[in-house]
Amino acid sequence: MITGKNYIGSTLSAEGTITYKTFNPITNTENQHTFYEATEAEIDTAVLLAAKAFTEFRFVSGQRKAAFLNAIADEILALDDELIQTYCSETGLPEGRAKGERGRTVFQLRSFAELVAEGSWVEATIDYGIPDREPAPKPDLRKMNIPLGPIVVFGASNFPLAYSTAGGDTAAALAAGCPVIVKSHPMHAGTGELVASAIVKAAEKTGMPNGVFSNLNSSGIEVGVQLVKHPEVKAVGFTGSIRGGRALLDLAAQRPEPIPVFAEMGSINPVVILPQAISDRGAELAKTYAGSITLGTGQFCTNPGLILGLKSEELTNFIKQLGTEISSLQPSVMLHPNIHQAYESNKKNATQQEAVQIVSSYENEIKTNYARQMVVTVEGETFLQNPKLHQEVFGPFSMVVQCDNAEQLERIIASLEGQLTGTMIAGDSELENFADVVNALQNRVGRIIFNGVPTGVEVCPSMVHGGPYPASTDSRFTAVGIHSIKRWVRPFSYQNWPNELLPDELKDSNPLGIQRTINGKLA
Repeated sequence: MITGKNYIGSTLSAEGTITYKTFNPITNTENQHTFYEATEAEIDTAVLLAAKAFTEFRFVSGQRKAAFLNAIADEILALDDELIQTYCSETGLPEGRAKGERGRTVFQLRSFAELVAEGSWVEATIDYGIPDREPAPKPDLRKMNIPLGPIVVFGASNFPLAYSTAGGDTAAALAAGCPVIVKSHPMHAGTGELVASAIVKAAEKTGMPNGVFSNLNSSGIEVGVQLVKHPEVKAVGFTGSIRGGRALLDLAAQRPEPIPVFAEMGSINPVVILPQAISDRGAELAKTYAGSITLGTGQFCTNPGLILGLKSEELTNFIKQLGTEISSLQPSVMLHPNIHQAYESNKKNATQQEAVQIVSSYENEIKTNYARQMVVTVEGETFLQNPKLHQEVFGPFSMVVQCDNAEQLERIIASLEGQLTGTMIAGDSELENFADVVNALQNRVGRIIFNGVPTGVEVCPSMVHGGPYPASTDSRFTAVGIHSIKRWVRPFSYQNWPNELLPDELKDSNPLGIQRTINGKLA
């Protein structure tokens, strides 16, 4: 049941006077529930409760944490149709998307449960001491990953489940042994509260300390600012705009004790289509990419917002075909009027730049909050000289850049900001002739794709969802998959520590039976 209140640990609280409602973009009306924004006192209570919980939760065994994570997954599934219908009413997204994202959320939780139950993720490393080494004794050193402390997670607008309350950031932090305070996204606060109730129930059922999880409502930035500035908060997870992520990064850096902000932000995901590929299957590629550009109304961080090709008759035909294909698709609704307004504004800014040509724009009548998809094109040199053309237009929009030659193509890629993905579309044996282009693309992205589309992020250990700034604030880490747990831990060494007082992960007998590195060799 949705109450509109904040979860301060296991306690529902509504001390504030600032209220708001979520919005149904399809009906263009507010939803029924009223939500209470967290007060300064409620925020402080939640963080202090998390700090207290950390003193116990950090030592909870992998098996017990696994039971907690699996219980969260079970409780989310138990919410059943109430969760699905709330999700749909707050986003305008279809039921199939809601169920698919719920499935992904549950899979992520169970993946982390499996990871921590097995236990090798702590990367235990042992170097035995050599007391009689000359000229100086070698100390006994043992290292493992330990949790950072209370983590703040900001819910994402475009993934109310998989990147929000119990999404990847939260699941990874809890798996690491870090309590989590979620700053719920105001666009889907009802969905967030339902999921929060599932986490709290799971915590109670599995005996986790009160304060291991809290969920705070907020319609503006004030709650988030106070959370990031709180001295007991030790790291931040964020998925959203460059502006929002950068503000949090700067705020965290200005603290007396700076803390890491792991933000996944903007990306236009360049796609390079090489000559043989466009000659052999230009029409097929146009249809495929029209679908990718408009998938989810273009509201994916991996949306292909930039297509690069070498000037030719085939490229000209591809551009025309892409325009035809994209204009034949029916527009779909955006997540919120504010997102729709931002899309129209950014699209207008892009099309008003000098020498930008509109290839196709849907011109028929559309419903309120629905997005008119668009494809534009521009010359390579124009793109190079105008950084405004490099910026993301969040929505069903893509720009085709017509490059004079491979050297200009390489220069354009090198001029781009960091991206989540890059894609190479090539014919048989064509890729090896463009090694410099591939190398330039690798230097700007976190994941490179061959003959596919960037939309779709598989949750598995080999996935990297991140990239050079501003795709993410730290390109050494992924925000998807079990290795994302590494964001919420730090390495810690014991020197000459009594064996019986060491964590089980580092004891000589290896009671957990985990894989360890001993004197430089895996054991």
